[in-house]
Amino acid sequence: MILIVDSGSTKSDWIAIDSKSGSYLFERQRTRGLNPAIISKKEAFDIIAENEILIKNKFKVEYVFFYGAGCGTIEAPKMLKSVLKNIFLNAEVSVKEDTYAAIFSTVGVNKQAAVVCILGTGSNCTYFNGTEAEQRVVSLGYSIMDDASGNYFGRQLLRDYYYDFMPHDFKLMFRTRYNMNDDFIKKNLYKKPNPNAYLAKFAEFLILNKESKYIKSLIDKGLNLFIKTMILQFKNEIKTVPVHFAGSIAFFLKEEIKEISKQFGIRVGNFQRRPIEGLVDYHLKQVSKK
Repeated sequence: MILIVDSGSTKSDWIAIDSKSGSYLFERQRTRGLNPAIISKKEAFDIIAENEILIKNKFKVEYVFFYGAGCGTIEAPKMLKSVLKNIFLNAEVSVKEDTYAAIFSTVGVNKQAAVVCILGTGSNCTYFNGTEAEQRVVSLGYSIMDDASGNYFGRQLLRDYYYDFMPHDFKLMFRTRYNMNDDFIKKNLYKKPNPNAYLAKFAEFLILNKESKYIKSLIDKGLNLFIKTMILQFKNEIKTVPVHFAGSIAFFLKEEIKEISKQFGIRVGNFQRRPIEGLVDYHLKQVSKK
């Protein structure tokens, strides 16, 4: 059995597949987040132990491939790896930062060099040299970065609505679909957890109406910004390697990304909506070589 884990700070998704057939062995499991930068070793152990399905199958697990937020330092992954090895006693355990989930799900088992972009709730961009990931911009989070992400587009839509830049017919559709009460919005932005995820929910409106002139201009502006601030950090590398994309925003805007990338001479590669699904094929091939 192979366990593949995609973990953020708030939740972790677990997929179990047969190491030979690739078939799914039980339904996807969800636990609380396992970010080693913000939880203790005991907390990590208890979170996993709470899941009856995982504990019931713990001796059957041969490999654990964990990708998570907070795993980009040297010490934090060591703690999490220790916890996983103490639970899944018969398993080989690998712990990597979440960026590698996007990398491995798009570059494939041959691990060819590429620039890999994430456009989901947030956004990021990294160069993978075939062995390691290299980032030249430290992300400062959703409030001032995350260009062309779900929360970026959500923020632009809210601003346009309240500044009255949004066309009248779109304002009617927007307030029919969403609660536009200012107190409600401020409560979600400043008092509730995960305001970035709240903002990203509005991106659905952008996707559903992306053929309109107004929405096209928002998309064009956002993608231009992301290319200039993030992808062009690797302007020398993209002369010889493709640029892959992961995340739901990238997946639903793939045609727009391809079109605007031509203007910058960027060779677009693969798209992967959900990295964890792309990792299934990657790790099956990896394990079969052992």
